Amino acid sequence: MAQTHALQALVEALKGLPGVGSKSASRMAYHLLQHDRQAATVLAAALTQAVRDVRHCSQCHTFTELEVCETCSDALRDGGQLCVVETPADQSAIERTGTYKGHYFVLMGKLSPLDGVGPKDIGLLKLKQRVQLGTVREVILATNFTAEGEATAHVISEMLRAFGIRVSRLARGVPAGSELEYVDLGTIAHALVDRR
Repeated sequence: MAQTHALQALVEALKGLPGVGSKSASRMAYHLLQHDRQAATVLAAALTQAVRDVRHCSQCHTFTELEVCETCSDALRDGGQLCVVETPADQSAIERTGTYKGHYFVLMGKLSPLDGVGPKDIGLLKLKQRVQLGTVREVILATNFTAEGEATAHVISEMLRAFGIRVSRLARGVPAGSELEYVDLGTIAHALVDRR
């Protein structure tokens, strides 16, 4: 069956989402148009509104509809702690734990020289300027445990060494509730090295 231009454009747009291939995109497009046009209209309106209204917080770079996000403007949060994450999704994951009560700095990426992403592209100068204000006493590096995330954490750690503040890294190890025989060897090795 031949697809119309509008249908093909919808499928191509859906394929742009992470983890969505051609078949999944086609399935979603056909479902929305055949079975749930109201949901398609709601989705289109929500996307349009988000693109129009959501911006980056002027202090931490997370997504917000305000100039300064609610987290940065919360006087009850500890301004002496600054958790550095790669994306707003990472910040959201940490917030859902309910255990961290400090501030954030969202890099909006990670260093990746092979992809042409350097320190300027992820806002390291702005991070340095924020630390230079003198209110931060600890920076928690919560970048992902990928090669790029590790490299990003290392560069930030070296950059902040001159400021005399505490720089810590998220612990890594065996996930709670898992059985050792099913955990990958790299995770077990890091858990042994980082034991406490």
